[in-house]
Amino acid sequence: MDEQTFKSKIFHAEVMRDIQNRPDYWAGYCRGLQRAFHGEQFGTEQDHAHWIALADKGDRRSHERGRGYLDGLSS
Repeated sequence: MDEQTFKSKIFHAEVMRDIQNRPDYWAGYCRGLQRAFHGEQFGTEQDHAHWIALADKGDRRSHERGRGYLDGLSS
């Protein structure tokens, strides 16, 4: 992903966070985008594993953050 695409996707996520009622999803999405753009320089492997594991958590907030992270990571 190039820098312009990264900035565009972050901007889109910020707009969507304000439009939709899913702030946890979009927070996770932005974090996943940052990891995708910066690679291993962004966060630790423990952080990365933690965010991925959130997608399987039972509570809605954690699940939303984890799903958003995975979607951002794969963008």
